[in-house]
Amino acid sequence: MTYEFRAIEARWQRYWDEHRTFAADVDPERPKYYVLDMFPYPSGDGLHVGHPEGYTATDIVARYKRMRGFNVLHPMGWDAFGLPAERYAMKTGTHPAKRTAECIVNFKRQLKTLGFSYDWEREVDTTDPRYFKWTQWIFLQIYNSFYDAEAGRARPIAELPIPAEVSAAGEAAVTAYRDARRLAYLHDAPVNWCPELRIVLANEEVAEHVEQGYTVVRRAMRQWMMRITAYAERLLADLDGLDWPTSVLEMQRNWIGRSEGAEVDFKLADRTGLEVKLTVFTTRPDTLFGATYMVLAPEHPLVDEIATPERRDAVLAYVARAATRSERERQAEAAEGNKTGEFTGAFAINPVNGQRIPIWISDYVLMGYGTGAIMAVPGHDERDHAFATTFRLPIVEVVSGGDKPIAEAPYVGDGVAVNSGLLDGLATPEAKRTIIAWLEEHGLGTRRVTYKLRDWLFSRQRYWGEPFPLVHAADGAVFPVTDAELPVTLPAIDDYQPSESGEPPLAKAEAWRQYDGPAGQGLREVNTMPQWAGSCWYYLRFMDPTNDAAPFSKRAADYWLPVDLYIGGAEHAVLHLLYSRFWHKVLFDLGHVGTREPFQKLVNQGMVLGPTYHPLDGRKDEQGKPLLFLPDLVELAAGSDQWRVKTTGEPVRVQWDKMSKSRGNVVNPDDVIRQYGADTMRLYEMFMGPLEHSAPWQTDGVAGCFRFLQRVHRLAFESGETAPGEGTDRQRRLLHKTIAAVTERVDRLAFNTAISAMMVYVRDIVQADEPLPRDSLEQFVLLLAPFAPHLAEEIWQSLGHVRSLAHEPWPAADDAWLTEDTFPLVVQIGGKRRAELQVAVGISEAEVVQLVMSSSELARYLEGKTPRRVVYVPGKLVNVVL
Repeated sequence: MTYEFRAIEARWQRYWDEHRTFAADVDPERPKYYVLDMFPYPSGDGLHVGHPEGYTATDIVARYKRMRGFNVLHPMGWDAFGLPAERYAMKTGTHPAKRTAECIVNFKRQLKTLGFSYDWEREVDTTDPRYFKWTQWIFLQIYNSFYDAEAGRARPIAELPIPAEVSAAGEAAVTAYRDARRLAYLHDAPVNWCPELRIVLANEEVAEHVEQGYTVVRRAMRQWMMRITAYAERLLADLDGLDWPTSVLEMQRNWIGRSEGAEVDFKLADRTGLEVKLTVFTTRPDTLFGATYMVLAPEHPLVDEIATPERRDAVLAYVARAATRSERERQAEAAEGNKTGEFTGAFAINPVNGQRIPIWISDYVLMGYGTGAIMAVPGHDERDHAFATTFRLPIVEVVSGGDKPIAEAPYVGDGVAVNSGLLDGLATPEAKRTIIAWLEEHGLGTRRVTYKLRDWLFSRQRYWGEPFPLVHAADGAVFPVTDAELPVTLPAIDDYQPSESGEPPLAKAEAWRQYDGPAGQGLREVNTMPQWAGSCWYYLRFMDPTNDAAPFSKRAADYWLPVDLYIGGAEHAVLHLLYSRFWHKVLFDLGHVGTREPFQKLVNQGMVLGPTYHPLDGRKDEQGKPLLFLPDLVELAAGSDQWRVKTTGEPVRVQWDKMSKSRGNVVNPDDVIRQYGADTMRLYEMFMGPLEHSAPWQTDGVAGCFRFLQRVHRLAFESGETAPGEGTDRQRRLLHKTIAAVTERVDRLAFNTAISAMMVYVRDIVQADEPLPRDSLEQFVLLLAPFAPHLAEEIWQSLGHVRSLAHEPWPAADDAWLTEDTFPLVVQIGGKRRAELQVAVGISEAEVVQLVMSSSELARYLEGKTPRRVVYVPGKLVNVVL
């Protein structure tokens, strides 16, 4: 009987849809399990075989947990706002909504052909007004809140205490006071502006666009910001209770960047009548005596004010050059030790010793970090040392402990203070405490905790995004529309390009922009929200996706939260997770959710690598690139990069890269499913290696998984009638050992070795050539079901079961069959291994000696000698010493 995988898979996919097999509802009588994928952006290219790796893993867990009695929530949707659809609209004139809908149809088709057990009734699309109505509603919850630092939580802005002097100044003063403290606020922020595309780029997008040849410059724009910095300490502290990869936790901690130190005030020298002070934050206030110059970020607001007339032109020219470079470029160049700068002509007074020190500007200092000004201690900071060396500035040792002269290399560790007045002789920790107390006593500084985390720039000059539900009144005040007016939808426009000045495309929709409604009169906000907005909270909407009265019900949130398992790529290790955690914490503070964190366990799947091959003679294609992927390659030597093309026999060198259209090494899952079936592809996705590791996609491996499923099919359908009863002791022992192994490995997401255990079972059963008991076949099919569900369902039905096996109990291993009657005993004679005997468990030492000495097979190794002694290691080996 042929393994007709196409018919089998189509039949069971229809069955699951028709019978709502994977639909989930709140059921307080059952334990819940919420397993979630990082939902995809539906691009025009569709899926490649790297995408379903994480989806397959979550599906195995979802199916396994259902069989373990859990009420499983396993949803899927689309993160569909974003720049690619807008660029496509600019090129073709196709509305982004139409393009997005086409991409979603294709993505959904591909996912359904893989048989994933999603509850498709919960499907969400971030571009659907029924969805982004609630994105806008959540934004308004944030906008209408402030952070009460004393209480350590967000509160409604209406509860913000207003000082008497502000109230006395009138309504406008009160409004300004509230607006300055909202969690979402307007700010003149430096942004990454791409003049060719006329868009603002996130810092993370800059490198990609520069590589593509676009210009990116820094410029100030009035932008919407979110006060995520108010949550810095909580975002840091609450990481401790999460079951996340160590690397992700570390990246989050580094991004938040908590630092303890002091803010120190430096007065300007030689400038009578100009009461200016420069404030710096330093984690090493104990090195203040070694500060020999100061550096300001080029964007620092005091640069223009303090630059002396003779230095002004050079300073302003440097500021203009710095504005053309992104923060990422500036940081990278600083890390390489390349330092540029200009002297402002101004001097400051070092507060601890009264020395005049020069003030420079340099783009290695960023306005967004700290105060935008640093005290430079070249003797004990690598960047400062490189700058001082370049510009021949003084270098002073104030901490002993280095093994090189301070002029050659800075000493950045702890030590004992020297050349530091009141601090001399103090170890670094004591020196820090002493100098901070001295600064506070003299009104020159304050103890501070700061964070590298910056407020979230939350607006984009794009069309294809969520409109802000905000209106600008004629007097400059901003007010939200009413909840009843949500969602604020996008108007139809013909031109999706921002203006050359950076005004967003929505500014061209004059009629839409005019607002005259229940909340007042004015002009609508024309920026749109970033793509992050919809993905910040989608896991919450999945819990209650058809609710028209709220984004989700309290009943659903209380039951389903937190997400028990979240699987996705490591590329989202910082921003998506950080932003989601921030929104969740605001919602927690306001009483909308009952958990402090959204995702309890996180797993990052590895990357599926695609092959590119290079002819050994160096030939390239017409574009000058190495010739690319051929599907049929034969490895010449294990672990080697030397391969041969099957069709031509040509030797080639193969390298494995991230799959991408540009590299030409993408494998389409449609092709794999067409040739081998969805179950085979699912199995191979998990069999390539550990889930968290990257692995190459190899056609031979896919074929191997297909052969395994063919063996299973033959075992079920071609080996004749199954035997009655529970089978032989050997069969029962094989089965229960396999159940135990697969269960333990699925529990720890070791899917590749779980598959190996099933392969070994089938091999051993087939080799024994014994009728397989019906009970054993049923139990094995249930083990196979999460991995190859279509074939498992087909076999289950053939065994006389009417309903799907999706909710059948998971097999339980009987401990009585997990112990062996015998074990392999290694026999050494004269220190050399001579045999391995199967002996009974519990054999005594005397019986072991008797067995060895009476063995005719071992007699020749004794050479007629009488052993001096026999050493027996119970359960392992016996060594006969001659």
